[in-house]
Amino acid sequence: MQHKGDNDAMSSTKAYLVRAFHEWILDNNCTPYLVIDATLPNVHVPRQYVDGGRIVLNISDTAVKSLHLNNDAVEFQARFSGRLMDIYAPIHAVIAIYAKENGRGMVFPDEEHAEDADGTTTPPPMTSIDQSVTQGEQQKPPKKGKPDLRVIK
Repeated sequence: MQHKGDNDAMSSTKAYLVRAFHEWILDNNCTPYLVIDATLPNVHVPRQYVDGGRIVLNISDTAVKSLHLNNDAVEFQARFSGRLMDIYAPIHAVIAIYAKENGRGMVFPDEEHAEDADGTTTPPPMTSIDQSVTQGEQQKPPKKGKPDLRVIK
């Protein structure tokens, strides 16, 4: 007996994972950040904030208005230098979602599905945000010596 969907192509898991990680990050009182590939077609972001072809966006409830994380795209409004802008990124342009406070989240592979030798497709392994995105943002080593605390009266 075949079940519905056995031979049908399934939709991408990326949108579902982005929504799940967004909810998980908020539930843990952290700030969700998205990394978007701004070089892809139909990505509408403020170009002056793009660095190395990527842009990092705070998508917390306090930073954005009208956030929509659907199966096709990420859409919202946000202020940049005091100016309200419409942001749009197709879901395939999402590179990662992570918590600002601790870097925990998920980096998505470059290719959504890799084709096997027999022609079938299998999703590639997922990578933790801890190893991927934060490598480029290494934290400074702690200062040695006396703490820099002062009492202000």
